[in-house]
Amino acid sequence: MPNSSSITEFLLLAFADTRELQLLHFALFLGIYLAALLGNGLILTAVACDHRLHTPMYFFLLNLALLDLGCISTTVPKSMANSLWDARTISYAGCAAQVFLFLFLMTAEYSVLTIMAYDRYVAICQPLHYGTLLGSRACATMAAAAWGSGFLYALLHTANTFSLPLCYGNAVGQFFCEIPQILKLSCSGSYLREAGLLVVCLCLVFGCFVFILVSYVQIFRAVLRIPSEQGQHKAFSMCLPHLAVVSLFVSTGMFSYLKPPSISSPSLDLVMAVLYSVVPPALNPLIYSMRNQEIKDALRKLMK
Repeated sequence: MPNSSSITEFLLLAFADTRELQLLHFALFLGIYLAALLGNGLILTAVACDHRLHTPMYFFLLNLALLDLGCISTTVPKSMANSLWDARTISYAGCAAQVFLFLFLMTAEYSVLTIMAYDRYVAICQPLHYGTLLGSRACATMAAAAWGSGFLYALLHTANTFSLPLCYGNAVGQFFCEIPQILKLSCSGSYLREAGLLVVCLCLVFGCFVFILVSYVQIFRAVLRIPSEQGQHKAFSMCLPHLAVVSLFVSTGMFSYLKPPSISSPSLDLVMAVLYSVVPPALNPLIYSMRNQEIKDALRKLMK
Protein backbone atom coordinates (compact mmCIF):
# COMPACT_ATOMS: atom_id res chain seq x y z
CA MET A 1 0.00 0.00 0.00
CA PRO A 2 1.36 3.48 -0.84
CA ASN A 3 1.57 6.10 1.87
CA SER A 4 1.53 9.88 1.73
CA SER A 5 5.34 10.10 1.68
CA SER A 6 5.59 7.94 -1.45
CA ILE A 7 2.79 9.66 -3.41
CA THR A 8 4.06 12.31 -5.81
CA GLU A 9 0.89 12.79 -7.84
CA PHE A 10 -2.84 12.12 -7.81
CA LEU A 11 -5.11 10.81 -10.55
CA LEU A 12 -8.21 12.91 -11.14
CA LEU A 13 -11.51 11.53 -12.36
CA ALA A 14 -11.88 11.72 -16.13
CA PHE A 15 -15.17 12.96 -17.58
CA ALA A 16 -14.97 10.57 -20.53
CA ASP A 17 -12.86 7.79 -22.01
CA THR A 18 -13.33 8.43 -25.73
CA ARG A 19 -11.44 11.20 -27.48
CA GLU A 20 -14.60 12.77 -28.91
CA LEU A 21 -16.24 13.11 -25.49
CA GLN A 22 -13.01 14.46 -23.99
CA LEU A 23 -12.94 17.20 -26.62
CA LEU A 24 -16.65 17.88 -25.99
CA HIS A 25 -15.92 18.27 -22.27
CA PHE A 26 -13.04 20.61 -23.08
CA ALA A 27 -15.24 22.75 -25.34
CA LEU A 28 -18.08 22.85 -22.79
CA PHE A 29 -15.83 23.85 -19.90
CA LEU A 30 -14.04 26.37 -22.11
CA GLY A 31 -17.37 28.03 -22.94
CA ILE A 32 -18.39 28.15 -19.26
CA TYR A 33 -14.97 29.47 -18.23
CA LEU A 34 -14.98 32.22 -20.87
CA ALA A 35 -18.53 33.19 -19.87
CA ALA A 36 -17.43 33.44 -16.23
CA LEU A 37 -14.39 35.53 -17.16
CA LEU A 38 -16.45 37.85 -19.33
CA GLY A 39 -19.37 38.25 -16.92
CA ASN A 40 -17.33 38.79 -13.78
CA GLY A 41 -14.85 40.96 -15.66
CA LEU A 42 -17.66 43.23 -16.84
CA ILE A 43 -19.01 43.57 -13.29
CA LEU A 44 -15.53 44.39 -11.96
CA THR A 45 -15.01 46.98 -14.68
CA ALA A 46 -18.46 48.53 -14.24
CA VAL A 47 -18.15 48.85 -10.45
CA ALA A 48 -14.58 50.14 -10.61
CA CYS A 49 -15.18 52.72 -13.36
CA ASP A 50 -18.64 54.09 -12.52
CA HIS A 51 -18.59 56.36 -9.47
CA ARG A 52 -22.36 55.87 -9.01
CA LEU A 53 -21.63 52.25 -8.09
CA HIS A 54 -19.15 53.13 -5.34
CA THR A 55 -21.56 52.04 -2.60
CA PRO A 56 -21.39 49.21 0.00
CA MET A 57 -23.72 46.98 -2.05
CA TYR A 58 -21.51 47.13 -5.14
CA PHE A 59 -18.30 46.98 -3.09
CA PHE A 60 -19.37 43.56 -1.82
CA LEU A 61 -20.51 42.59 -5.33
CA LEU A 62 -17.01 43.45 -6.57
CA ASN A 63 -15.55 41.15 -3.91
CA LEU A 64 -17.97 38.41 -4.98
CA ALA A 65 -16.91 38.76 -8.63
CA LEU A 66 -13.22 38.52 -7.65
CA LEU A 67 -13.89 35.37 -5.63
CA ASP A 68 -15.92 33.83 -8.46
CA LEU A 69 -13.06 34.42 -10.90
CA GLY A 70 -10.57 32.85 -8.52
CA CYS A 71 -12.82 29.90 -7.68
CA ILE A 72 -13.51 28.82 -11.26
CA SER A 73 -9.86 29.42 -12.23
CA THR A 74 -8.74 27.01 -9.51
CA THR A 75 -10.52 23.93 -10.86
CA VAL A 76 -11.62 24.36 -14.47
CA PRO A 77 -8.33 25.08 -16.35
CA LYS A 78 -6.63 21.94 -14.98
CA SER A 79 -9.65 19.81 -15.88
CA MET A 80 -9.69 21.30 -19.40
CA ALA A 81 -5.96 20.67 -19.83
CA ASN A 82 -6.34 17.04 -18.76
CA SER A 83 -9.16 16.49 -21.26
CA LEU A 84 -7.26 18.21 -24.05
CA TRP A 85 -4.06 16.23 -23.50
CA ASP A 86 -5.80 12.96 -22.50
CA ALA A 87 -4.25 13.02 -19.02
CA ARG A 88 -5.47 12.58 -15.44
CA THR A 89 -2.53 13.53 -13.27
CA ILE A 90 -2.02 16.41 -10.88
CA SER A 91 1.10 16.77 -8.74
CA TYR A 92 0.98 16.35 -4.96
CA ALA A 93 1.84 20.03 -4.47
CA GLY A 94 -0.67 21.04 -7.15
CA CYS A 95 -3.41 19.03 -5.44
CA ALA A 96 -2.61 20.64 -2.07
CA ALA A 97 -2.64 24.10 -3.68
CA GLN A 98 -5.96 23.36 -5.37
CA VAL A 99 -7.54 22.23 -2.09
CA PHE A 100 -6.23 25.32 -0.29
CA LEU A 101 -7.31 27.84 -2.94
CA PHE A 102 -10.72 26.25 -3.45
CA LEU A 103 -11.49 26.20 0.28
CA PHE A 104 -10.13 29.72 0.73
CA LEU A 105 -12.20 31.20 -2.07
CA MET A 106 -15.41 29.25 -1.36
CA THR A 107 -15.32 30.10 2.36
CA ALA A 108 -14.65 33.77 1.65
CA GLU A 109 -17.45 33.80 -0.95
CA TYR A 110 -19.96 32.36 1.50
CA SER A 111 -18.87 34.95 4.08
CA VAL A 112 -19.34 37.74 1.53
CA LEU A 113 -22.82 36.42 0.66
CA THR A 114 -23.69 36.51 4.38
CA ILE A 115 -22.43 40.09 4.64
CA MET A 116 -24.46 41.04 1.56
CA ALA A 117 -27.60 39.75 3.31
CA TYR A 118 -26.78 42.04 6.25
CA ASP A 119 -26.23 44.93 3.80
CA ARG A 120 -29.68 44.39 2.27
CA TYR A 121 -31.24 44.10 5.73
CA VAL A 122 -29.79 47.43 6.89
CA ALA A 123 -30.65 49.16 3.60
CA ILE A 124 -34.32 48.15 3.74
CA CYS A 125 -35.11 47.71 7.44
CA GLN A 126 -32.86 50.42 8.93
CA PRO A 127 -32.25 52.91 6.11
CA LEU A 128 -31.62 55.86 8.45
CA HIS A 129 -28.66 54.02 10.02
CA TYR A 130 -27.22 52.74 6.72
CA GLY A 131 -24.41 55.29 6.51
CA THR A 132 -23.42 54.65 10.12
CA LEU A 133 -23.55 50.85 10.13
CA LEU A 134 -22.03 50.43 6.65
CA GLY A 135 -19.47 53.19 6.35
CA SER A 136 -16.32 52.73 4.29
CA ARG A 137 -14.30 51.54 7.27
CA ALA A 138 -16.97 49.05 8.34
CA CYS A 139 -17.24 47.66 4.81
CA ALA A 140 -13.47 47.28 4.51
CA THR A 141 -13.33 45.55 7.90
CA MET A 142 -16.11 43.10 6.99
CA ALA A 143 -14.52 42.31 3.62
CA ALA A 144 -11.12 41.77 5.26
CA ALA A 145 -12.76 39.48 7.84
CA ALA A 146 -14.37 37.44 5.05
CA TRP A 147 -11.08 37.00 3.17
CA GLY A 148 -9.13 36.40 6.38
CA SER A 149 -11.53 33.78 7.72
CA GLY A 150 -11.38 31.97 4.37
CA PHE A 151 -7.58 31.97 4.47
CA LEU A 152 -7.36 30.63 8.03
CA TYR A 153 -10.03 27.99 7.44
CA ALA A 154 -8.36 26.78 4.24
CA LEU A 155 -4.93 26.71 5.87
CA LEU A 156 -6.23 24.63 8.80
CA HIS A 157 -8.07 22.10 6.63
CA THR A 158 -5.36 21.76 4.00
CA ALA A 159 -2.61 21.21 6.55
CA ASN A 160 -4.73 18.69 8.44
CA THR A 161 -5.86 16.79 5.34
CA PHE A 162 -2.41 16.40 3.81
CA SER A 163 -0.89 15.34 7.11
CA LEU A 164 -3.05 12.19 7.06
CA PRO A 165 -1.43 8.93 5.93
CA LEU A 166 -2.88 7.70 2.64
CA CYS A 167 -3.32 3.95 2.38
CA TYR A 168 -5.73 3.47 -0.51
CA GLY A 169 -3.89 4.65 -3.59
CA ASN A 170 -3.87 8.05 -5.28
CA ALA A 171 -7.00 7.99 -7.46
CA VAL A 172 -9.25 10.93 -6.51
CA GLY A 173 -12.90 10.29 -7.41
CA GLN A 174 -13.53 13.85 -8.58
CA PHE A 175 -12.43 16.14 -11.42
CA PHE A 176 -10.54 18.32 -8.91
CA CYS A 177 -8.91 17.69 -5.53
CA GLU A 178 -11.75 17.67 -3.03
CA ILE A 179 -11.32 16.95 0.69
CA PRO A 180 -14.04 14.24 1.01
CA GLN A 181 -12.46 12.32 -1.88
CA ILE A 182 -8.97 12.58 -0.36
CA LEU A 183 -10.32 11.40 3.01
CA LYS A 184 -11.49 8.22 1.26
CA LEU A 185 -7.83 7.49 0.51
CA SER A 186 -6.69 7.94 4.11
CA CYS A 187 -6.00 5.05 6.47
CA SER A 188 -8.89 3.71 8.53
CA GLY A 189 -9.45 5.84 11.62
CA SER A 190 -6.95 8.55 10.69
CA TYR A 191 -9.58 10.73 9.05
CA LEU A 192 -11.69 11.24 12.19
CA ARG A 193 -9.96 14.51 13.12
CA GLU A 194 -10.60 16.01 9.70
CA ALA A 195 -14.16 14.67 9.70
CA GLY A 196 -14.69 16.45 13.02
CA LEU A 197 -13.46 19.71 11.47
CA LEU A 198 -15.87 19.25 8.58
CA VAL A 199 -18.76 18.81 11.04
CA VAL A 200 -17.78 22.06 12.77
CA CYS A 201 -17.62 23.72 9.36
CA LEU A 202 -21.10 22.50 8.45
CA CYS A 203 -22.43 23.90 11.74
CA LEU A 204 -20.95 27.30 10.88
CA VAL A 205 -22.37 27.11 7.36
CA PHE A 206 -25.79 26.29 8.78
CA GLY A 207 -25.48 29.19 11.24
CA CYS A 208 -24.73 31.65 8.41
CA PHE A 209 -27.62 30.20 6.41
CA VAL A 210 -30.01 30.76 9.35
CA PHE A 211 -28.72 34.35 9.64
CA ILE A 212 -29.40 34.92 5.92
CA LEU A 213 -32.85 33.34 6.23
CA VAL A 214 -33.83 35.45 9.25
CA SER A 215 -32.53 38.59 7.50
CA TYR A 216 -34.73 37.92 4.48
CA VAL A 217 -37.78 37.22 6.61
CA GLN A 218 -37.33 40.69 8.12
CA ILE A 219 -36.63 42.19 4.68
CA PHE A 220 -39.77 40.75 3.08
CA ARG A 221 -41.90 41.85 6.01
CA ALA A 222 -40.56 45.40 5.58
CA VAL A 223 -40.99 45.34 1.79
CA LEU A 224 -44.62 44.25 2.03
CA ARG A 225 -45.29 47.29 4.22
CA ILE A 226 -44.03 49.68 1.51
CA PRO A 227 -47.14 51.48 0.21
CA SER A 228 -46.07 52.04 -3.38
CA GLU A 229 -45.80 49.22 -5.89
CA GLN A 230 -42.75 50.90 -7.46
CA GLY A 231 -40.96 50.90 -4.09
CA GLN A 232 -41.71 47.22 -3.59
CA HIS A 233 -40.43 46.41 -7.08
CA LYS A 234 -37.18 48.31 -6.45
CA ALA A 235 -36.64 46.54 -3.12
CA PHE A 236 -37.30 43.13 -4.63
CA SER A 237 -34.95 43.85 -7.54
CA MET A 238 -32.20 44.56 -5.00
CA CYS A 239 -32.80 41.37 -2.98
CA LEU A 240 -33.91 38.64 -5.37
CA PRO A 241 -30.58 38.28 -7.26
CA HIS A 242 -28.70 37.82 -4.00
CA LEU A 243 -31.30 35.35 -2.74
CA ALA A 244 -31.04 33.36 -5.99
CA VAL A 245 -27.24 33.22 -5.76
CA VAL A 246 -27.35 32.10 -2.10
CA SER A 247 -29.97 29.42 -2.87
CA LEU A 248 -27.92 27.97 -5.74
CA PHE A 249 -24.67 28.08 -3.78
CA VAL A 250 -26.00 26.59 -0.53
CA SER A 251 -28.40 23.99 -1.95
CA THR A 252 -25.86 22.36 -4.29
CA GLY A 253 -22.99 22.54 -1.79
CA MET A 254 -24.97 21.14 1.15
CA PHE A 255 -26.46 18.36 -0.97
CA SER A 256 -22.98 17.38 -2.15
CA TYR A 257 -21.64 17.07 1.38
CA LEU A 258 -24.75 15.92 3.29
CA LYS A 259 -26.42 13.50 0.89
CA PRO A 260 -26.86 9.98 2.35
CA PRO A 261 -24.34 7.35 1.22
CA SER A 262 -27.19 5.21 -0.12
CA ILE A 263 -27.75 7.59 -3.05
CA SER A 264 -24.10 8.44 -3.59
CA SER A 265 -22.49 7.46 -6.88
CA PRO A 266 -19.48 8.69 -8.89
CA SER A 267 -21.69 10.21 -11.59
CA LEU A 268 -23.94 12.00 -9.06
CA ASP A 269 -20.90 13.28 -7.13
CA LEU A 270 -19.44 14.58 -10.38
CA VAL A 271 -22.64 16.38 -11.39
CA MET A 272 -23.10 17.96 -7.96
CA ALA A 273 -19.46 19.10 -7.88
CA VAL A 274 -19.95 20.84 -11.23
CA LEU A 275 -23.16 22.45 -9.95
CA TYR A 276 -21.59 23.98 -6.85
CA SER A 277 -18.07 24.75 -8.12
CA VAL A 278 -18.43 25.63 -11.82
CA VAL A 279 -22.00 26.81 -12.47
CA PRO A 280 -22.36 29.57 -9.79
CA PRO A 281 -19.30 31.62 -10.87
CA ALA A 282 -20.62 31.62 -14.43
CA LEU A 283 -24.26 32.34 -13.51
CA ASN A 284 -23.75 34.94 -10.76
CA PRO A 285 -22.93 37.83 -13.15
CA LEU A 286 -25.97 36.96 -15.28
CA ILE A 287 -28.26 36.80 -12.23
CA TYR A 288 -27.05 40.15 -10.90
CA SER A 289 -27.11 41.97 -14.23
CA MET A 290 -30.55 40.73 -15.35
CA ARG A 291 -32.48 42.52 -12.57
CA ASN A 292 -30.08 45.36 -11.83
CA GLN A 293 -30.73 48.47 -13.87
CA GLU A 294 -27.75 50.35 -12.43
CA ILE A 295 -25.30 47.71 -13.66
CA LYS A 296 -27.01 47.66 -17.07
CA ASP A 297 -26.70 51.46 -17.31
CA ALA A 298 -23.04 51.34 -16.24
CA LEU A 299 -22.23 48.69 -18.85
CA ARG A 300 -24.03 50.66 -21.59
CA LYS A 301 -22.04 53.73 -20.60
CA LEU A 302 -18.80 51.76 -20.79
CA MET A 303 -19.65 50.29 -24.19
CA LYS A 304 -20.41 53.73 -25.58
